Amino acid sequence: QVQLVESGGGLVQPGGSLRLSCAASASIFSLNYMGWYRQAPGKERELVATITWRGSTNYATSLKGRFTISRDNANNTVWLAMNNLKPEDTAVYYCNTISRPTGLEFWGQGTLVTVSS
Repeated sequence: QVQLVESGGGLVQPGGSLRLSCAASASIFSLNYMGWYRQAPGKERELVATITWRGSTNYATSLKGRFTISRDNANNTVWLAMNNLKPEDTAVYYCNTISRPTGLEFWGQGTLVTVSS
Protein backbone atom coordinates (compact mmCIF):
# COMPACT_ATOMS: atom_id res chain seq x y z
CA GLN A 1 0.00 0.00 0.00
CA VAL A 2 1.32 3.41 -1.01
CA GLN A 3 -0.23 6.53 0.41
CA LEU A 4 -0.11 9.78 -1.52
CA VAL A 5 -0.77 13.09 0.19
CA GLU A 6 -1.31 16.15 -1.98
CA SER A 7 -1.20 19.77 -0.99
CA GLY A 8 -0.92 23.20 -2.52
CA GLY A 9 -4.26 23.71 -4.20
CA GLY A 10 -6.32 26.84 -3.82
CA LEU A 11 -7.78 29.88 -5.52
CA VAL A 12 -5.59 31.83 -7.92
CA GLN A 13 -6.26 34.58 -10.42
CA PRO A 14 -5.79 34.02 -14.14
CA GLY A 15 -2.15 34.40 -15.03
CA GLY A 16 -1.05 33.37 -11.57
CA SER A 17 1.01 30.43 -10.38
CA LEU A 18 0.63 27.56 -7.97
CA ARG A 19 2.82 24.67 -6.93
CA LEU A 20 1.31 21.37 -5.91
CA SER A 21 3.14 18.73 -3.93
CA CYS A 22 2.56 15.02 -3.53
CA ALA A 23 4.33 13.09 -0.80
CA ALA A 24 4.52 9.32 -1.14
CA SER A 25 4.79 6.87 1.74
CA ALA A 26 7.26 4.79 -0.28
CA SER A 27 10.59 5.50 -1.91
CA ILE A 28 10.30 7.19 -5.27
CA PHE A 29 12.65 4.54 -6.64
CA SER A 30 10.15 1.80 -5.74
CA LEU A 31 7.50 3.49 -7.85
CA ASN A 32 7.28 3.05 -11.61
CA TYR A 33 6.40 6.70 -11.88
CA MET A 34 4.62 9.47 -10.04
CA GLY A 35 2.26 11.73 -11.84
CA TRP A 36 -0.56 14.20 -11.83
CA TYR A 37 -3.99 13.91 -13.36
CA ARG A 38 -6.84 16.36 -13.21
CA GLN A 39 -10.59 16.25 -13.47
CA ALA A 40 -12.64 19.32 -14.29
CA PRO A 41 -16.35 19.49 -13.50
CA GLY A 42 -18.32 17.40 -15.97
CA LYS A 43 -15.20 16.11 -17.68
CA GLU A 44 -13.16 12.94 -17.61
CA ARG A 45 -9.93 12.66 -15.69
CA GLU A 46 -6.94 13.53 -17.86
CA LEU A 47 -3.19 13.23 -17.69
CA VAL A 48 -1.23 16.32 -16.67
CA ALA A 49 2.33 15.08 -16.26
CA THR A 50 4.38 12.13 -15.05
CA ILE A 51 7.95 11.52 -13.96
CA THR A 52 9.44 8.03 -13.93
CA TRP A 53 11.72 6.57 -11.33
CA ARG A 54 14.58 7.21 -13.76
CA GLY A 55 13.59 10.88 -14.01
CA SER A 56 12.00 10.90 -17.45
CA THR A 57 9.09 13.28 -17.78
CA ASN A 58 5.95 13.29 -19.88
CA TYR A 59 3.40 16.07 -20.28
CA ALA A 60 0.00 16.57 -21.79
CA THR A 61 0.77 18.33 -25.04
CA SER A 62 -1.52 21.24 -24.28
CA LEU A 63 0.23 21.94 -20.96
CA LYS A 64 3.86 21.86 -22.07
CA GLY A 65 5.61 25.10 -21.32
CA ARG A 66 3.25 26.14 -18.53
CA PHE A 67 3.47 23.14 -16.19
CA THR A 68 6.65 21.56 -14.84
CA ILE A 69 6.93 18.32 -12.88
CA SER A 70 9.92 17.71 -10.65
CA ARG A 71 10.85 15.56 -7.69
CA ASP A 72 12.63 15.56 -4.36
CA ASN A 73 14.11 12.09 -4.00
CA ALA A 74 15.12 12.53 -0.38
CA ASN A 75 11.55 13.29 0.66
CA ASN A 76 9.75 11.05 -1.85
CA THR A 77 7.89 14.11 -3.08
CA VAL A 78 6.81 15.21 -6.52
CA TRP A 79 6.05 18.81 -7.36
CA LEU A 80 3.89 20.32 -10.07
CA ALA A 81 4.66 23.94 -10.84
CA MET A 82 1.83 25.59 -12.74
CA ASN A 83 2.34 28.98 -14.36
CA ASN A 84 0.16 31.35 -16.34
CA LEU A 85 -2.91 29.59 -15.05
CA LYS A 86 -6.15 29.85 -16.98
CA PRO A 87 -9.76 29.37 -15.92
CA GLU A 88 -9.82 26.12 -17.88
CA ASP A 89 -7.13 24.76 -15.55
CA THR A 90 -9.73 24.70 -12.80
CA ALA A 91 -10.00 21.10 -11.65
CA VAL A 92 -9.29 18.64 -8.90
CA TYR A 93 -5.69 17.55 -9.29
CA TYR A 94 -4.84 13.99 -8.30
CA CYS A 95 -1.50 12.41 -7.60
CA ASN A 96 -1.05 8.95 -9.06
CA THR A 97 1.52 6.20 -8.94
CA ILE A 98 2.16 2.55 -9.70
CA SER A 99 4.27 0.40 -7.44
CA ARG A 100 7.18 -1.31 -9.22
CA PRO A 101 7.15 -4.47 -7.04
CA THR A 102 3.40 -5.07 -7.12
CA GLY A 103 2.08 -3.23 -10.16
CA LEU A 104 -0.71 -1.82 -8.03
CA GLU A 105 -1.99 1.67 -8.78
CA PHE A 106 -2.64 4.27 -6.11
CA TRP A 107 -4.34 7.66 -6.06
CA GLY A 108 -4.21 10.59 -3.73
CA GLN A 109 -7.31 12.26 -2.36
CA GLY A 110 -7.07 15.20 -4.75
CA THR A 111 -6.53 18.90 -4.29
CA LEU A 112 -8.76 21.56 -5.80
CA VAL A 113 -7.31 24.27 -8.00
CA THR A 114 -9.63 27.13 -8.89
CA VAL A 115 -8.53 29.77 -11.38
CA SER A 116 -10.86 32.73 -11.23
CA SER A 117 -10.85 36.48 -10.90
